[in-house]
Amino acid sequence: MAAGADYIGFVFAPSRRQVSLEQAADLARQVSGPTRTVGVFVSPSLAELQEAIKAVPLDLVQIHGDFEESLLGQIPVPTIRALQVTQGADGPLETLADYLLFDAPVAGSGQTFDWQVLEKKSIGKPFFIAGGLTVDNLAEAKDLFTPYAVDVSSGVETEGSKDLTKIKKFIERAKA
Repeated sequence: MAAGADYIGFVFAPSRRQVSLEQAADLARQVSGPTRTVGVFVSPSLAELQEAIKAVPLDLVQIHGDFEESLLGQIPVPTIRALQVTQGADGPLETLADYLLFDAPVAGSGQTFDWQVLEKKSIGKPFFIAGGLTVDNLAEAKDLFTPYAVDVSSGVETEGSKDLTKIKKFIERAKA
């Protein structure tokens, strides 16, 4: 927030970045202004999403992995449907979610996906670009995709911890 982030994500999926509902609620109480809270989930149940939305509370949810598309309409906040981009990814980019998020084949790995895979795709929704973004490749990603937003995690870490200097620099470049 102090760095000017529009969104702050709380990872509920098992990972080194995972937070509990209680930790996320404590952190969310520190969020002010226009910054919005996002819950990041992998293959959640509808009940799990609803519980987190209410307990934290969350402004949006980002869903990776398996999730029944028809249940998206039952989620009371906007949804971001994360798609892992792989070579030869064919098929339409359709979802009932409010936003799409394009990520590397292994989410959270700090690796980019092959950006050319999306080059000729028609994307009919606002979308986020994620996967291996850093201060060094952010301008290129923005120029290539003109995304609604960018999503960063490992790209603003030093030795596995969030680095405020990197966060501020990344946000400055993202908003430039």
